[in-house]
Amino acid sequence: MPDVTGVPFEEAVVLGRGTRLIAGAMTVACVVLLGPSAPSGVPFAGALPTGAVEDVVPNRVMTWNICNPCKESNVGRAAEIATYAPQVVGLQEACVRDVEKIRDYLESLYGLVYHVEYGMVLRNRGRCGGTPWSPGAFGQALLSAAPMTDRVSVEYPDGGSEDRGYMAVTTTVGGESVRVFNTHLAQRRQQDVRAGQTGVLAAEVAEYDRAIVLGDFNAVPDAPELTGMWSLASDTDERCRPASGGGCEPTTDWQSKFDYVFLRGIVPSGHRVLPTPYSDHHLVQADLDIGRTGSSQVDAAGRPRV
Repeated sequence: MPDVTGVPFEEAVVLGRGTRLIAGAMTVACVVLLGPSAPSGVPFAGALPTGAVEDVVPNRVMTWNICNPCKESNVGRAAEIATYAPQVVGLQEACVRDVEKIRDYLESLYGLVYHVEYGMVLRNRGRCGGTPWSPGAFGQALLSAAPMTDRVSVEYPDGGSEDRGYMAVTTTVGGESVRVFNTHLAQRRQQDVRAGQTGVLAAEVAEYDRAIVLGDFNAVPDAPELTGMWSLASDTDERCRPASGGGCEPTTDWQSKFDYVFLRGIVPSGHRVLPTPYSDHHLVQADLDIGRTGSSQVDAAGRPRV
């Protein structure tokens, strides 16, 4: 499917390839001169796969639950993000220390510079390490190639079995200013809790004519607790609606769709689900036609509103 430039979705052409080439050359030089690790101990991640983009794709967004505690490689996580180089990345189950490393590797190994904002909901040594008197922070994070403003971080009144929340920022996607949300809802078998959480989130999303909502909703598309979101926005998987009868592409290793890129007042131009060895959730990315406006709302049955 073509993106806003008319280039096929799988072969997005973007500007700024000089930055990536210089960063790659410097990394290779370090390997040749110093061995497989840089002086700081940062491991060499190797070349990206064939077809990887060469710089940030300005109209691309991604959501990814990076799995915690899974003890996966932050170098590998950075390589996965760099392969597709979205303008905005929403991470769930994220520890501050992991996000900092991912961002550092994106810049040092791939020449991709991201700003970061956090929406941490708890401090948990089991989740994020640290010390008994200063455990690591756990929650959501947003990476954006453009600066972010007006950050809010909200903990849901009822998190269920573990504190949960959402964060939101204003940033630039596809050359336009847009409100971006990132959330992680309560774990499975807590439908009533998630219903309350989506009510809180939807009330805030409704304040904006255009919004992007990224996250792990821990619920399949026809789950009653997602009704509030479907009344406001559509998922970028155009085959996936509450009444689609199983047409949604799974986003987890257990073949359920839990991860969404909801759009309000914005039209998608491409959608991909990308399995990864670094998490039990797949990467979900979407290219957006930000300049094209239109209704992205559907009713509770998944039919477009008029």
